[in-house]
Amino acid sequence: MKAPRAAGRSTPKPAAPDVAQQLELKPGQSIDLLKALHILTRDGKLNQDSRRKLKQVYHLYQFIEPLLTELAAQDHPVSLADHGAGKSYLGFILYDLFFKNLGRGHIYGIETRAPLVEASQQLAADLGFDRMSFLNMSVADSTRTDAVPERFDVVTALHACDTATDDAIAFGLEKRARAMVLVPCCQAEVAACLRQNKAMNLARTPLAELWRHPIHTREMGSQITNVLRCLYLESQGYQVTVTELVGWEHSMKNELILAKYTGQKKRAAAERLQQLLVEFGLDQSLQHRYRLD
Repeated sequence: MKAPRAAGRSTPKPAAPDVAQQLELKPGQSIDLLKALHILTRDGKLNQDSRRKLKQVYHLYQFIEPLLTELAAQDHPVSLADHGAGKSYLGFILYDLFFKNLGRGHIYGIETRAPLVEASQQLAADLGFDRMSFLNMSVADSTRTDAVPERFDVVTALHACDTATDDAIAFGLEKRARAMVLVPCCQAEVAACLRQNKAMNLARTPLAELWRHPIHTREMGSQITNVLRCLYLESQGYQVTVTELVGWEHSMKNELILAKYTGQKKRAAAERLQQLLVEFGLDQSLQHRYRLD
């Protein structure tokens, strides 16, 4: 028989390391930060939506952390631009897990929604994350502003919608980024072009059957867009890896494009890019996006 619990004695709360272990947090992760980002509730719990967001960011961190470690060698102050930052989940967690203890480097969060930028600025100030800056502007505008450095080491774009991912690539090329980590979101530009030329393409090639139905048009538009992006990055001297971000049960926008600069521009990639633009009738509409040297 169990001994009766002493009157007035309550069960002690788990210590912070136990809570972190139960929640499967990474070592050194600030619980206060996760609460401030509303990933954790006030009593330190995760709901299903927050667990999905945290899993995505952690999985992305696994790809970014080795890049940062390599770049940080020999006291290099790593610079990172996070495009379409939103509430800056990724930027804050990168800072908390890597930049904070590194003692150098800077993260720039770029976002078009002013209230989110202001909230991120306040949170960074409250936490003492003094090497974080937040800019209220579009990805395209950030390429032309003097508010960011002339060069960046890493460019990230997590679920940047439609052509914002292309703008992030253009930003990375302009800033001579040593690595780009991209998770494309909704994509409409190529699908619109396919719809516009559908009748002509159906008469021209049997391949147009691949996007004759509206749902296929959307899917083909997304697929073609990411293939063109990968070929473009390869043509500009990047080694490209394409993989899953997380399991499909967590997000349908699941493609992760990891590009690392090698300086070896692939002529074959440039040629295939041009051939695909012509084959799908996109050469006139999208030539401005893929400027080949």
